[in-house]
Amino acid sequence: MLSIEEGTLAVRTARKVIEEYVRTNSVPEVELPRPFDELSGVFVTLKKSHDLRGCIGYPYPDVPLREALVDAAIQAATQDPRFPRVRSAEMDKINLEVTVLSEPELLRIKPLERPEHIVIGRDGLIIEYGLYRGLLLPQVPVEQGWNVTDYLENACMKAGLYPDAWVDDMTKVYTFTGQIFEETSPRGEVVEKRFDEMLERCETRD
Repeated sequence: MLSIEEGTLAVRTARKVIEEYVRTNSVPEVELPRPFDELSGVFVTLKKSHDLRGCIGYPYPDVPLREALVDAAIQAATQDPRFPRVRSAEMDKINLEVTVLSEPELLRIKPLERPEHIVIGRDGLIIEYGLYRGLLLPQVPVEQGWNVTDYLENACMKAGLYPDAWVDDMTKVYTFTGQIFEETSPRGEVVEKRFDEMLERCETRD
């Protein structure tokens, strides 16, 4: 777990790397404290006027967080196939979000029981079927207003599968959690988003 100070540093570092790279095609030197030496998955998300502008990352803890963060930041800004490369002038209008992932865990249960073990706002999803794989971060179903079935179906489609592929015994479903740190405005304050807590408060009020 990162502190809010470390999460802020992660977001500031991602912005520094992106702004330098899109301007000069070079990667700046970054200094990060010991927690960033730990192996960790991470995703960097760019949003422009609340619309997605790029999102790429490392699902698994294969490399130290410091390396994964820098590479994910560059890739999200320049290699996301859904969007053109970010231009330097755009960075004044782009909010950055960094999601630090826990290690994905396979749901070892019957397929039809999977929805009972997935919590909206807490769990990210990875769907795997052979060479097909799709990942959705835990904030996505909250932002889209999906229920658990919607979430599973969209994760399947992200993997290039039929929406109901999650009921197949051959389909693997992994869950993970994420610490989400986001700029409140471009270059503004960084806050930690806790969708699970917000959903719990809403359910309590209901």
